[in-house]
Amino acid sequence: MALVRMRYCARTQAYVAKRTGDGLSKKDIIRCLKRYIAREVFKTLEEDMKALAMA
Repeated sequence: MALVRMRYCARTQAYVAKRTGDGLSKKDIIRCLKRYIAREVFKTLEEDMKALAMA
């Protein structure tokens, strides 16, 4: 998922450019992206579970 976002998502491409400028390697940037994606997915799952509990 991180690789697809790096190729097609403008927001992620800007992030990659910024982090490359900071001196991170592609491997380190992918690791950071995986963590970010995991946080996004977890947040979405939590929100969905709260919505189910309210229903």
